Amino acid sequence: MNVFRQIAALGAVGFLFTLPAWGHAILLKASPAVNQEITGASIPVELRFNSRIDAKRSKLTLVGPDRHEHALVIADQSSPDTLISRATDLTPGAYVLQWQVLANDGHITRGQVPFKVH
Repeated sequence: MNVFRQIAALGAVGFLFTLPAWGHAILLKASPAVNQEITGASIPVELRFNSRIDAKRSKLTLVGPDRHEHALVIADQSSPDTLISRATDLTPGAYVLQWQVLANDGHITRGQVPFKVH
């Protein structure tokens, strides 16, 4: 095998190993941000990802200081890579915004955004 074929074969193998990473939505920006301390009983929630998200098959759950889970309603998408909602009736304490999104390629990704309310 000549050198050019070896390089091409190695490049093809490297390309195959990167394919699975393309299928997962990666959180690029969150509001509230991770570990942010905020004030207020009602806050906007916005999550932006690196790929298109199927909002109808995605979900947002807010876990409060008492560990009670509350599903958040996802608003109509203003952008195909963004989920928007609103968290209301917040009391002081630690919260976790749990998200689960379905990227348009069919891969599900989950994550959390912890934050505090004063």
